[in-house]
Amino acid sequence: MKLSFTDQRPFIIAGPCSAETEEQVLTTAGELASTGKTHLYRAGIWKPRTRPGSFDGVGVAGLAWLRRVKEETGLAVCTEVATKQHVYEALKYGIDVLWIGARTTVNPFSVQEIADALAGVDIPVMVKNPINPDVALWKGAVERLQKAGITQIAGLHRGFSSFGDSSYRNPPRWQMAIEFKQALPDLPLFVDPSHICGRRDTLAEVAQQALDLNYDGMMLEVHPSPDEAWSDARQQITPRTFHDLLGNLTVPQATSDDPSYLHSLSALRGQIDEIDEEVLTLLGDRMRVAQQIGDYKRDHNIAILQPSRWKDLMEAAVERGAQKNLSETFVSTFLKAIHEESISQQSSVVRGG
Repeated sequence: MKLSFTDQRPFIIAGPCSAETEEQVLTTAGELASTGKTHLYRAGIWKPRTRPGSFDGVGVAGLAWLRRVKEETGLAVCTEVATKQHVYEALKYGIDVLWIGARTTVNPFSVQEIADALAGVDIPVMVKNPINPDVALWKGAVERLQKAGITQIAGLHRGFSSFGDSSYRNPPRWQMAIEFKQALPDLPLFVDPSHICGRRDTLAEVAQQALDLNYDGMMLEVHPSPDEAWSDARQQITPRTFHDLLGNLTVPQATSDDPSYLHSLSALRGQIDEIDEEVLTLLGDRMRVAQQIGDYKRDHNIAILQPSRWKDLMEAAVERGAQKNLSETFVSTFLKAIHEESISQQSSVVRGG
């Protein structure tokens, strides 16, 4: 079965987190096929788990179930691989598409092993971002596959692990995925709302945000009885909910040739360019003042870092930012970058004095 990631937009991948039983796999596939909205059927056969003793997949037996899905529904099928043996088994059973999971992408040795196993076999491969926020690792995994001769590759954004409380299971850090896309502009980029959210009630919001950011498609976990799923129960949805979710999404155009749109956009972008120039000029002025402060601290033998001053500045800026409809996350991130540069400028003055 010849499949292209760019045949449809948005490209929809759906199916259970894990293949549990033959009946579960076939029932889910049949319901998804009947909606006519699924381009690729997913099911995890091997499941990398955090702790031993957890359900880690049905293994090779599940590949035969996926083969039946192809035969009985006509859907193309995909599964995750983490070792060369997984690759060999998946190819043996005629799996159409493979994906490399986040826990594998983080390890270049594992990715290279998979790439070597795929040499000479031009099968489509999706690459999830590594669990840690490292765009270079993500790009590196793609490059290893490209060197092995794989021509159809897609990025799969599933969010990044983080420490501390968050409304997401894996915070999306959209800017990192944008950087990945900018570095590899010809690569299709899909989103995995299921793993970003970790709960079903916020899937639609994340899916819509990805489409608004011009993602090419998405992967959603679908199960006939989500609450009874053997893995990731909270983030899976029923085929009916899946159908409704997709029906409520708005798919924006990638661009438009309408002259009035292009004229209006050009004018607004011109304003943005002018404002950016003013911002850069002001930042340059700020750093010159920071250098003068560095001169003063050097001459009076005063420490560069002043924690209380920084704390007061940050609190005041967050409050003023809120009044201008700027989020606390944006203001703090922006000011931290400015502060880091200011400290660097003062340190150069002190050391060079």
